[in-house]
Amino acid sequence: MSSAIQPLRRSILSKTKTLIQFLQIQLHFQKPISCFPQFLCFQSPIQPQIRNFGSVVSETRKSAFENLLLRLLRNEIQYELDHLQQHRVEFNGFKVDERPGEEWVSLGKFFGKSEEIKVEVTVFDGSVPLRTVGDKPGLPVEEVHLHITMIISILKKDSNRVLEFICSAWPDALEIRKLFVREKSKSPTKQPYTGPAFWELDDELQDALNVFLEERGIDNNFCVRLHNYITYKDKAEYVRWMESVQSLLERK
Repeated sequence: MSSAIQPLRRSILSKTKTLIQFLQIQLHFQKPISCFPQFLCFQSPIQPQIRNFGSVVSETRKSAFENLLLRLLRNEIQYELDHLQQHRVEFNGFKVDERPGEEWVSLGKFFGKSEEIKVEVTVFDGSVPLRTVGDKPGLPVEEVHLHITMIISILKKDSNRVLEFICSAWPDALEIRKLFVREKSKSPTKQPYTGPAFWELDDELQDALNVFLEERGIDNNFCVRLHNYITYKDKAEYVRWMESVQSLLERK
């Protein structure tokens, strides 16, 4: 029995020694091991077929996942379109530039013979929680007041200066935050003095400036209509965004 095992053992030891010497040479020259000696390489006739099968399975899984992703997008788009109500824009004489694909909306109109009003508004860009009397701090609040930033520019004829209001448009109220004067041509090197915060001004002056905007059709009712429109705009942009993603994924 031992006479039969000894030649096999010598053969294994000889091949192991040759493998160790081969690895040492490779490490000495810091070269990657590209192939083992021929007598140690096991060639299987089914290996190419296994690799090809794995590639087919991988492509099939990828295709199935992309089809699922596209189906989910189509379902979501259709759902939003079914619930998207066209909104008629009426803003006290303001002409609306919807600016599709952007997060801003432009409104403008002329007031009297020598004044132009331009209004830039964002889609919803913030919120504050709504709390009622008795709510405990720290508890989750489901309802929020959505916030819209509004920049109102009053341009006078034959003047190179602009009266600018920075406002918050809440669902039912207009809040002026800043008032300042700047040049018509904005310069990145010139920063106008923006004055104090609006709430720091004299109360009567604050009231007068609010009346100034109300006379031009920018008041609390304007904010109500603006929020209704931005709700529509926000959903329309969401649909447009999903359609863009879908179009890109469908490209081969």
